[in-house]
Amino acid sequence: MSRAQAIAGVQAYFDDGRFMETLKRRVAIRTESQEAASLPILYDYLHQEITPYLVSLGFDCEVIDNPLPGGSPFLIAERIEEGAAFTLLTYGHGDVVRGYDNQWRAGLSPWEIVVEGERWYGRGIADNKAQHTINLAALEEVMKVRGGKLGYNVKLILEMGEETGSPGLNEVCRQYAQRLKADLFIASDGPRVNAPTPTMFLGSRGGCNFDLTCHLRDGGHHSGNWGGLLRNPGVRLANAIACLVDERGAIRVPALLPESLPNSVRKALANVKLGGGPTDPEIDADWGEPDLTPAERVFGWNTLEVLAFKTGNPEAPVNAIPGRATAHCQIRFVVGSDDAHFIEHIRAHLDEHGYDDVQVTLSGVQFSATRLDPDDEWVRWGLASLQESTGKTPTLLPNLGGSLPNDVFSETLGLPTLWVPHSYPACSQHAPNEHILASVSRESLQLMAGLFWDLAEQGRDVLARRPSPTENQ
Repeated sequence: MSRAQAIAGVQAYFDDGRFMETLKRRVAIRTESQEAASLPILYDYLHQEITPYLVSLGFDCEVIDNPLPGGSPFLIAERIEEGAAFTLLTYGHGDVVRGYDNQWRAGLSPWEIVVEGERWYGRGIADNKAQHTINLAALEEVMKVRGGKLGYNVKLILEMGEETGSPGLNEVCRQYAQRLKADLFIASDGPRVNAPTPTMFLGSRGGCNFDLTCHLRDGGHHSGNWGGLLRNPGVRLANAIACLVDERGAIRVPALLPESLPNSVRKALANVKLGGGPTDPEIDADWGEPDLTPAERVFGWNTLEVLAFKTGNPEAPVNAIPGRATAHCQIRFVVGSDDAHFIEHIRAHLDEHGYDDVQVTLSGVQFSATRLDPDDEWVRWGLASLQESTGKTPTLLPNLGGSLPNDVFSETLGLPTLWVPHSYPACSQHAPNEHILASVSRESLQLMAGLFWDLAEQGRDVLARRPSPTENQ
């Protein structure tokens, strides 16, 4: 048995069409978690599609109801080996966003894989069905080549509500913390830094959504009769926003910024280049926090974005001063930020600058910022494995620019977290015409087989080199 055999096995799994057949079946299941009527389908994905497959690999499986009313189900699976040296926890999600069937271009359907050259189209194919399919197939091949013995336990939690903010995930992990106890977390979601480059990230930026509202009066008043006499809420709100973030997008409220940019993070991002893909927008070189590189702005710092702004009736404007203006805003933030008090800091800053007529309210699902130390032993091990499997230098991102529920695994369960994404930035995730690239999927099968193989061969030693939790306190 050998590492090369395992990698050759997953190459064959891709080349002979078995990977495609598995994906076709999974993409065809309309697991739209944003639709309440889809709840029985979400259960079907776990009971009929995933559970039988995992049982064939030796897993014990249980589908668990969401502890929150109306929430989507979870699957917890365990494969325990006698004498195992340690335990791996992995994760995926089988739900997808709405299909938006009528918005896909001619010849494409969200529920049927269509191949056009390198691109395989289908809803959820990038997020997250291909990603967890790749990981489970790679794990299966490694087990097969090793005669059914990994030398470590494997546990899996697969949720069906990630696209609605993972309601109940933290509660389930707290309730089943002992059952999910592990030494390492490896999973896949999100995009690589670019299509050709194997990527690893160690957490995610947090997300804080909030609304700004300036409600000065009910109804509008003729601009000819009252212009110059009445405060305009659109003008007031525009200036309030400019008080929070400047004309080049840099945050003006010190309390909304992280404590610092750690040297280990700056070093990890030193050679990361963003953009340049055929469908990527051109990066504005003069936008964002000054004195930071583009990679540092996205992965190492905080940003404040205005996602929507409305005053009056934009669809059919009239000659009237509106009575109300609203803006939906978002802070993406990294570890070291005072996110528990963001709303208080915004309120205090607006008051200090005379905008007491602007209300601030928290809105939407909030995600915490998480990041494993880039100098961690598991990180060095994982990067070396990816390089050996692909012959490429992988990119290390201290955290994803977006947000995902990594805090459940890193904080609630207390695990070191490694994410190895199998998509790419232009995959149209969440949009019509979502797709994966065949070349990225094939390479991802190889590198995951190598990673799971190396975990069997080297995991015990890596675990022994890491400081114990008490040493980190």
